[in-house]
Amino acid sequence: MGKLSSLIRAAGHDKRFCSAVILAAGSGKRFSDDTAKQFVEIAGESILVRSAKAFEASEEVDEIVVVTRETDVIGCRNILAKAGITKVTRVIGGGDTRQISAKRGFDAVNPAAEYVAIHDAARCLVTPEMIEAVFECAYVTGAAAAASRNSDTIKRTDASDRVKETIDRENTWLVQTPQIFKADIYRAASYLGERDHVTATDDCALCERLGFPVHLVDCGPTNMKITYPADVVIAEAILKSREAVT
Repeated sequence: MGKLSSLIRAAGHDKRFCSAVILAAGSGKRFSDDTAKQFVEIAGESILVRSAKAFEASEEVDEIVVVTRETDVIGCRNILAKAGITKVTRVIGGGDTRQISAKRGFDAVNPAAEYVAIHDAARCLVTPEMIEAVFECAYVTGAAAAASRNSDTIKRTDASDRVKETIDRENTWLVQTPQIFKADIYRAASYLGERDHVTATDDCALCERLGFPVHLVDCGPTNMKITYPADVVIAEAILKSREAVT
């Protein structure tokens, strides 16, 4: 349990009800044509189960809603139950885009939820400690996201890949998930985004366009996203290095 949560409970205040939406509805075309990415195993455990277990282990999370492809709903439900994930309240079908799937997941959480975490299942190396650090930042600021500080030089190009600008890398970040919001903030951002036909690459952008400040929490580069088959090898190496430390 994080320090802020410990202080809140020590002062006699009730714990906030927090929901997590895990997105596992992508086609995974860049990964494999044979197996849905969320079912691919890393060190003997599927990507979906690894992500769900991290949220299951977090004391900040009260429920988990999983969003997957319509054809995978039953399969995901069975896999999660077999893995002993008890916090899953719903497994639902997603939409044609990540943004639509995230909104469907949010609409399916318990109405009592005060905070909601949106997480890509493909970031299956997330840890309960990372999740709780982002939650505690969101409790203070209203909106927070996992991220890692960028150490590379960034170039902006035109459509023909010709460099147009070199961006100062100071104060630049690589944004990850979970992205956690006070429920009322995300509700406004997601519904207005839908109304205005806004296309956003992440949930933070929906909040930013309405002027809600989003704070970043440095979770380091190991909270990587599994995108290509080669990423599995890297992920397994990270898991081995974690085991060596513990």
